[in-house]
Amino acid sequence: MDFDLSEEQRLLKDSVERLMLESYGFDHRRGYQNEKAGFSETMWTRYAELGLLALPFSEAHGGFGGGAVEMMVVMESLGQALVLEPYFATVVLAGGVLRYGANEAQKATLVPAVAEGRTKLAFAYAEPNSRYDLFHVETQAKKDRDGWLISGAKGLVLHGHRANKIIVSARTAGGPREEDGIGLFLVDGEAPGLMRRGYRTQDGLHAAEVTLANVRVEPADVIGDPAGAFPVILRVADEAVAALCAEAVGCFAKMQSITLDYLKTRQQFGKTIGSFQVLQHRAVDMFVELEQSRSMAMYAAMMAAEDHAMERARAISAAKVQIGQSAKAIGQQSIQLHGGVGMTMEYSVGHYFKRVTMIDTLFGDADHHLRRLASLGGLMSDQEHGTQREVLPHG
Repeated sequence: MDFDLSEEQRLLKDSVERLMLESYGFDHRRGYQNEKAGFSETMWTRYAELGLLALPFSEAHGGFGGGAVEMMVVMESLGQALVLEPYFATVVLAGGVLRYGANEAQKATLVPAVAEGRTKLAFAYAEPNSRYDLFHVETQAKKDRDGWLISGAKGLVLHGHRANKIIVSARTAGGPREEDGIGLFLVDGEAPGLMRRGYRTQDGLHAAEVTLANVRVEPADVIGDPAGAFPVILRVADEAVAALCAEAVGCFAKMQSITLDYLKTRQQFGKTIGSFQVLQHRAVDMFVELEQSRSMAMYAAMMAAEDHAMERARAISAAKVQIGQSAKAIGQQSIQLHGGVGMTMEYSVGHYFKRVTMIDTLFGDADHHLRRLASLGGLMSDQEHGTQREVLPHG
């Protein structure tokens, strides 16, 4: 595989990094957290002006036609800056549902609104009892004349507190743990019967608990097959994990850089602590974890566009395992090498550790994806093993 960036991809990388360097220092971030929305509306507008909100959508619908590699470039830069804005929730998650599930009329209406920064989206897929099982859906959608009535509860809806529209997964048929019978429905954030309780998450971002009581959805707001949406959800989740892996690499790179600077300046016994060999070895361990994670994030980005669900699932799970393990290793080393200051609210490295901890748990932690990878027969394909297997690549 060719992991070199094209000229356009390098220009994109330079543009985003320049924006982050100018407008998203740690002090900027603390100020953005205190704004009413919990993030910067001004920065959201700048993302739109730079074309970041339109990046993954097709040119036919007002986007730029970027793929998983372009998304990797952006997410790594956003990870280095610890951005608070709902880019992942709107563009990656809900945007992925639009790209793979929405019809032409829905895309014509929603994609330009997202690309211009006028509409923020959220994807309500998780439920109190679902844990990491994307097919576990208890929220019900019942036919009501030509429309649907949705009732149920959704948890950890990323940036759901400020979303103008929420895409909700709901069951139209079957039992709560069946893959068939799941639909996707576009619900207005202020719809009658919908209640949102927003809260700040451990990493400084926001999420919401969403309850629905007979929320009516018109036929035009049903996304795709109302009984066959699970393949769309699965594909969106795989691409979302690839994006999270790239964001984590950005966090890891910043954690390593901050720690190295600290080792070069902090003095003890009349010497900089970076001159002690044992601490140099620990810094090297951090670098090794960073490079392993970067390689797997690149692999995940390359495989995110793979149409073969099982091959894509293997690559995504393998990358998520590496990211989860490296999050723990790099996070612990960075905090320990800093000492007590590493966990203070005034110092940035602890905030990065919180974010990578959250990334580890989103869409399944390292243990979950290790089990998933084992159930799929490992990273190598069945053809390479010389066997034939029938395995479902569950989320």
